[in-house]
Amino acid sequence: MAIKSIQYNQHTINMSYEIVNPAAKVDLILLHGWGSNKNLMKQVFSQHMSHFRHIYIDLPGFGGSTCNLTLQTADYARIVELLMVHINAQKDIILGHSFGGKVALLLEPKVLVLVASAGIYVTKSLRVQAKIALFKLLKIFGFTTLKNLFVAEDAKNLSEPMYQTFKNVVNEDFKDTFASYGGKALLCWGEKDTATPLSSAKKINSLIKDSTLKVYEGDHYFFMNQAKDISENIEATFLKTLEH
Repeated sequence: MAIKSIQYNQHTINMSYEIVNPAAKVDLILLHGWGSNKNLMKQVFSQHMSHFRHIYIDLPGFGGSTCNLTLQTADYARIVELLMVHINAQKDIILGHSFGGKVALLLEPKVLVLVASAGIYVTKSLRVQAKIALFKLLKIFGFTTLKNLFVAEDAKNLSEPMYQTFKNVVNEDFKDTFASYGGKALLCWGEKDTATPLSSAKKINSLIKDSTLKVYEGDHYFFMNQAKDISENIEATFLKTLEH
């Protein structure tokens, strides 16, 4: 594991990352989802795709990376890009799970691998809408100490900058950004995913011109049991970029 200090918007962000297969010539950058860290991605994928240089990154505010300012998803992409400059990494293949998928998309790699990616806005259930309305009402009366009873699991126990960041990124709609992506995309999804449902995958597949959708058994973390097949599909997708 290594740490690189990145200067961003007059703040210092310490970025934690790890490189596997350092002598390989093709870069594969792997970005975890909200609330996770690079160790999960390394655990799943490091035994595969040995001819790629794997770069596992803790996104700001997670794992070993710090964050003391409020960010948008575009800020995450810019910070990762600055780290890539420091470590001489190329945008050959970038894989992103969930929130990491949106960051990967904004980086515009040659091959984009979206694993149960966020980015398609899904209308909240009436139950969730009612919960939000009640929390807003209680805030008016000063009952902010009850916040943890109302916020999403992904937002609990966050620092104030990270909580504000979560509010910034959770409801983003990236339809236009998916549609404007011009590279080759591989979409891998769990058929029983409730966090980023399969309907989102089908929508993204229709928006990205050169994309392929692979559906697997499992939920939002299906990839933990499907690493070998996903890896083989990534390799095949990258090889297609070399045919032209």
